[in-house]
Amino acid sequence: MMIPDRQTVTFILASASPRRRQLLGLTGWGVIVRPVEVDEAPKPGELAEVMARRLALAKMRATVSIQDVNGVILAADTIVADGDQSLGKPVNTSEAEAMLMNLRGRNHCVYTAIALTDVSSNREEIDVCKTIVPMRDYSQGEVETYILSGEPMDKAGSYGIQDNGFRPVEVGMLKDCYTNVMGLPLCHVVRAMRSLGHPPTVDVPAACQIFTGFKCTVHPDILGH
Repeated sequence: MMIPDRQTVTFILASASPRRRQLLGLTGWGVIVRPVEVDEAPKPGELAEVMARRLALAKMRATVSIQDVNGVILAADTIVADGDQSLGKPVNTSEAEAMLMNLRGRNHCVYTAIALTDVSSNREEIDVCKTIVPMRDYSQGEVETYILSGEPMDKAGSYGIQDNGFRPVEVGMLKDCYTNVMGLPLCHVVRAMRSLGHPPTVDVPAACQIFTGFKCTVHPDILGH
């Protein structure tokens, strides 16, 4: 089968997240940012994985309905889950501090659902990635300094795995997908794109590891090689 020219495939990213835009830039495909707004309120008793899938689908379908676009629409939703509790973005610094201190020295889970549709064929692909995140035993003072930087305030769970100044995650103990915690599991995107008939023309796992500095061990299982 002839591999499509990567320049003929463009993502319409239904998100304003600069981190997702940056990560998609590693794939070799083009990216157009077209964020949409949906009601992200959780439903009573809704599990994090179910919520992430529902919201990713809602964002993708909202983009289909309101945008005159050509390409592959990609929507994603990331949920930080501490047990049965889903952690959103903090509403203030006090909530950010409470989240971070509660997560300290413990494992929690991050779920990202991706929903893609090829506009030309109307085919859809949906996938969910789960990462178990081990947090290091940081100090109260480190948390206070981190909050003063403003970094936690736009992040679910009040932290970013990529925030090197604070380094909230015990990365040496991380066994799952790193970029999932950033908000976009790249190998799952590649797998979905393959299913839609758009294999990548760059080595995405290699590009991902160079970008993150994290030695990934799960990409062969995800991508089948």
